[in-house]
Amino acid sequence: MAKLLYIKANPKSNQSSRTFIISEHFIKVYKEFHPNDQIITLDLYKEGIHFLSQEDINNIFAPKTEESKHHHILKYAYQFAEADKYVFAAPMWNLGIPAILKAYIDYITVSGITFKYTEQGAVGLLHGKKAVHIMATGGEYKTPPFSDFEMANRYLKTILGFMGVEDFQTITAQRLDIVGEDVEKIISNALKEAEEIAKGF
Repeated sequence: MAKLLYIKANPKSNQSSRTFIISEHFIKVYKEFHPNDQIITLDLYKEGIHFLSQEDINNIFAPKTEESKHHHILKYAYQFAEADKYVFAAPMWNLGIPAILKAYIDYITVSGITFKYTEQGAVGLLHGKKAVHIMATGGEYKTPPFSDFEMANRYLKTILGFMGVEDFQTITAQRLDIVGEDVEKIISNALKEAEEIAKGF
């Protein structure tokens, strides 16, 4: 039985978020094809994720003990390390990821839990795991010059790779705010892609 961590980074409801419309469909299909897997939903806004304080930073860099697993910040890093698969439902905001997702990444990118330092430098500890990022965008960021502006999906792929997660896929619904676009068709195509990826994820 695999453990999937479903990370939601948008304050909107499942019905009003275009990202969540796609991600919820992904999860629905995933459940149908992987009925024995455990799915843990982590809504970052409901969790009350905040920016790290000086005390939080001190705890992150302190030696880890058994009690560390129950620390209000470090528990997220341990939870992330224990999962086998990750589904990130996060829209593009101002060319990047929502700030609350970056705050969460600061919670989970912890030396000794999700990566470690060696004589050769930093080494990820999450090898063999896989991730998918589901993202809605208002504009088009697939080709230059606008592809250079895209710092949401590229960052997420990079930081997960830093932690050892190399199996990374992306499902995007782009051009949703472009005047004249058929938004329903764009989302419908993304739903079909999500369905196909979910079956084999």
